[in-house]
Amino acid sequence: MPVMVEAAVKTVLSLVLAGLAAAYACGWRRLRTAGHAPPLWRLALYALGLTTVASALLSPLDDLAAARFSAHMGQHLLLTMMAAPLLLLGNPLPLVLWGLPPSVRWPLAAPLRRRARLRAVLSALTFLPVAGLLHVTTVWIWHLPFLYDAAVEHELVHAVEHATFFATALLFWWPIIQPAPRLRPGPHPGFQILYLLVATAQSTALGINAIDDQMLGGGLMWSGAHMYLLPILLILYGLSRDAGRRAPGVTPGS
Repeated sequence: MPVMVEAAVKTVLSLVLAGLAAAYACGWRRLRTAGHAPPLWRLALYALGLTTVASALLSPLDDLAAARFSAHMGQHLLLTMMAAPLLLLGNPLPLVLWGLPPSVRWPLAAPLRRRARLRAVLSALTFLPVAGLLHVTTVWIWHLPFLYDAAVEHELVHAVEHATFFATALLFWWPIIQPAPRLRPGPHPGFQILYLLVATAQSTALGINAIDDQMLGGGLMWSGAHMYLLPILLILYGLSRDAGRRAPGVTPGS
């Protein structure tokens, strides 16, 4: 029975990933035909994000995760530190919606329109401190020994763990990447940097206090925490570039 459950979960996930890929590609093609296609790099990053999800959950890494703590941690890092931000950089919602038939597109888009209840909920969940707290709390809760053991032993629990990690990671990265729909004004870069520094500190602490004594798994958690520093450097670069453009006597392109 567990083998059948695992096979069913992977089949559903494969179909979802294929559907998201097809819808995005179709939407990108339709917008390009209309003269409004987003940059090609967004398409590439979205494809890389889907590939990362597949690498984490559909590759031999998923089978190895049942026996190896380091593989389990590797899955989490791929989902939360790579797949989630890559998919958001692809600006997926408008393109996936445009890839759907109009009869499906409009009902799905309606809850995201201004003053819609779902949009208000999503706006609250992606508010910078709320999103961070949700993701951090989720990560720490799933590393409680009894939940960690349950996820290793039961495939459905494992799938729920991955789903909550990934969903809260999307919320976490939303105020940093700010994809469509724009739910609120972008946070000040200083708050973004503080947000990422706090995430770095808590993730480092979790790695140091790993529930398993396997050094590789703990090392992955510790080193993965420092990947939050990359967007900090990008934010600082953007601030310095904007400051240079505003400096007296500096003309664009000089």
